[in-house]
Amino acid sequence: MIPNILDSAWLVPAIMAASFLLILFFGKRLGTRATAGIGITAVSIALVLSVCVAGQWINRVNNPPTGAKLAADVIASNGLTPQTGRNILGEVIATTSESGETVAAGAGIRATSGESAMSGASSAAAVAEQAASEGSATEGEHGGEHGGEHESVPPIVHATTWFTVAGINFEVGTLVDGLAAMMLITVCIISLLVHIYSTEYLHGDIRFTHYYAFLSLFTASMLFYVLSSNTLQMLVGWELVGVCSFGLIGHWWEEKKNTDAALKAFLTNRVGDMGLIIGVVITFFAAGATSFNVLHINEYALGGQANTALLLVGALCLFGGVTSKSGQFPLHTWLPDAMAGPTPVSALIHAATMVVAGVYLIARLYAVFFTGLGIGSSSLHYVAFIGGFTTIIGGLLAFVQTDLKKVLAYSTISQLGYMVMALGVGAWTAGVFHLFTHAFFKACLFLGAGSVSHACHHTFDMREMGGLRKKMPITHATFLVATLALAGIFPLAGFWSKDEILAGANAGQQQAYTLMLIFGLITAFLTAAYMGRAYWMTFWGEYRGHAHPHESPKVITVPLIILSVCAVLFGFTNFPKSFFGLQLPGGVTTRFEHYVEPTFAFPPLQHAEFTPWLAVVSTILAAGGLFLAYQYYERNRGPHGLTQRSTVARAGYTFLENKYYLDVLYTDIIAADTKGPLARASYWFNMNVLDGVVNGLGTGARKIAGFVYRDIDQLVLDGIVNGSGSVSEKSGQILRHVQTGRVQQYAAILFAGAVVLAGVFVFVI
Repeated sequence: MIPNILDSAWLVPAIMAASFLLILFFGKRLGTRATAGIGITAVSIALVLSVCVAGQWINRVNNPPTGAKLAADVIASNGLTPQTGRNILGEVIATTSESGETVAAGAGIRATSGESAMSGASSAAAVAEQAASEGSATEGEHGGEHGGEHESVPPIVHATTWFTVAGINFEVGTLVDGLAAMMLITVCIISLLVHIYSTEYLHGDIRFTHYYAFLSLFTASMLFYVLSSNTLQMLVGWELVGVCSFGLIGHWWEEKKNTDAALKAFLTNRVGDMGLIIGVVITFFAAGATSFNVLHINEYALGGQANTALLLVGALCLFGGVTSKSGQFPLHTWLPDAMAGPTPVSALIHAATMVVAGVYLIARLYAVFFTGLGIGSSSLHYVAFIGGFTTIIGGLLAFVQTDLKKVLAYSTISQLGYMVMALGVGAWTAGVFHLFTHAFFKACLFLGAGSVSHACHHTFDMREMGGLRKKMPITHATFLVATLALAGIFPLAGFWSKDEILAGANAGQQQAYTLMLIFGLITAFLTAAYMGRAYWMTFWGEYRGHAHPHESPKVITVPLIILSVCAVLFGFTNFPKSFFGLQLPGGVTTRFEHYVEPTFAFPPLQHAEFTPWLAVVSTILAAGGLFLAYQYYERNRGPHGLTQRSTVARAGYTFLENKYYLDVLYTDIIAADTKGPLARASYWFNMNVLDGVVNGLGTGARKIAGFVYRDIDQLVLDGIVNGSGSVSEKSGQILRHVQTGRVQQYAAILFAGAVVLAGVFVFVI
C-alpha cells in the first residue's frame, strides 16, 4: 500500500529545513564531505518525494474524486469544516449526465463569467450529504469511467491554526495541485544538481559549511513558499527566500562589490515587497476579511459580487512584489549584480527559485489578476505591457556585456518578462510552461559558464576566452544545446514554450495583444543574437586567455549533461494537439496543460491553438539572429567600429552600457540625495532644532533649579525652619526664668491659671 504523499507534502520542505539545522550545528565538526553529503542526501529525498507527489497528482487527475470525497476536498480547500460550512463559497454536486459520465458542477470548482462563487449550498454538511448520496450511486454504476480531459479536480489542502486574532483563525498549511507539484520537481532537480556541482566548484572554500547551510535553507524556503495554502504564509516564504539570497549573493563578503551586490538585491526587493504586503492586505479585506486562503481569494475574485476596482488595486500592489523579485522593469537592476555570488547560486537563483517566485505568485493568484486587470477583455494593460517591455530592455542590455554571467543575467530578465507577458495576455499555461522549460536550459547555461570559468582561471570575461570547443567538448556541447533551446530552435524545449506564448499573444482569449506579439517576436530575434554572440566569443576562434583550459571533472559535467537532456525532452510534455497537420492521440498531447493548469477556483481560459505561421516566423527570426552573430563575431563581417564612426551609434551604445542610467537614478540621485542634501538637512535640523530644544530645556531646568534653591529652599523653607528654631529657643529662655524652684511662686501661677480657666467657663460657655 503506497502512502498518500499528497497529504504529507509538508515533508518536502521540512526535510530541507532539517538539513539546514544539521549542517548549521554539526557541519564544521563533521567536515566538508559530510556537510555536502547531508545536503545532497536531503535534497535527493525531497526530489523522490516530489516525484511521488507528481505521480499521485497525475493519478488523481486521471481518477478524480467523487461523492463525499469530492465534497470533503472542496470544503478543505476553502479552509472550512462541516460545522462552519455555511460560509462555503461554492457548491459541488456529483451528478450523472445523460451520457452516463460523471461530471462535477458548481461555481466552487471552476467559476464562469457571470457566475457568483457565493452561490451554492447553504452549508458544507448539506453539500457533503448530497454529494455523498448522489456520488455513491454514480461510483457504483460508473466507476472508472470518469476522468475526462476537462473534469474539475480540487487541490489537496491541509491546514492548521497558526494563531487567532479577534476571533479569526489564521492558518498554516499546504496546497497541492499540478502547479505545486511541477514547481516541487523543478526546484528539487535544479537544487540537487547545484548541490552536487558545488562540491567541486567551492572545494576548499573558507565558508563551505556556511554555503551549504544557506543552500539547504534557500531550497526549503522556496519549497515552503510553493506549497503555501494562504497568502500570509506565502509572504513568509517570500521573505525567507530573500534573506537566503542576501547571504548567498554576499558569500564572498571580503570584496566590497559582493557586499554591495547583496545589499542592492536586498534593498531593491524591499521596495517591491512593500507593494506585496499592501496587496496581501487588500485581497484579505476584499474577500471578506475572514481568511488569507488562496482558493478563497481566487473564488471571491471570480464571483459576480467581486469589487473589480479593489481587485485592480490589489493586483497592481501584488505586482510590485513581482516587479522586484522577478526582475521586471524598472526594479530589475539588482539581478545582474547578483552575479557576484558563486556561480551555482546564480544558477539556482536565476533558474528555479528566487526570480520565478514572482511569476509563481501571479500564477497562483491568477483569478485576482484576471478579474482585476480584465485579462482577455482589453488589448493592453499594465502587467502585460511591463512584461513585454522587460523582454526588450533585458535583451538589448545583454549585447553590451563582456561578462558571460551577466549576459545570462540579462537574458533571465528578458525571459522573465516573457513569462509575465504570457500571464498578462491570458496564456497561463504558456507562461508556466516557459517557467518550467527555462529553468533547465538556463541552469545548464549558468553551470556551463561556471565550468568555463573553472577552466579559465576563474574569469568570466569573454574577451579572454575563445576556441574552448576543442578543449572542453562536453561543456561546449551542453552549452550549445542550452543556447539553441533558449533561442527557440526546433525541436528543443524553448521552441515549444516560446511558440505557445506568441500564439497566446496573437489570440489567446479571442483578444489579440498585438503590441505584445510584436515584443515577443523582437525578443525571439534578440535572444538568438545575443546568445549567438556569447557562444561564438566563448567557444570559437582562438583562445585569448592566459590559463591552460581543460575539461572540467565529471562532478561538474554530469549535471550539465542531465540539464541539456532536459532541455531537449521537456518541451514535448506539452506537444500541441495539431502540429503542421500532424494529429497525435489526445492522451499524449498537451499533458502539461492537462495536469498542471488548475481547474478549481480558476478562470475559464481559452487556449490558443498551434499557429504554424508564427512558429515559422519566430524560427526564422531566431535562426537569423544566430546567423548574424556568426557573421559578425566569427567571420568578422559587418560594421565593426561603428561606434567610433557614428555619433548616434556611440550614443546608443553608451546608453546601453550605462544600463539606461537607472543605476545613476537610484544610486547617484535618489540614494545620493538621501546621503547628501537630505542628510545635511537632517543634520541641520538635529543641531539647530532638536539640540536647541534639548539645550533650551536644559538651560530652563538649570534656571528653575537655581530659583528653587535660592528663593524657595534657602529663603522660604530654611527661613521657616530657622525661625521655628529661634522661637523655640526664645520660648525656652522665657520658660527657664519662670522655673525658679520656689513653691510659693508655682502655687501662685497655678492659682492664676485656675482663675483664667474659670473665667473661660463663665463667659464663654
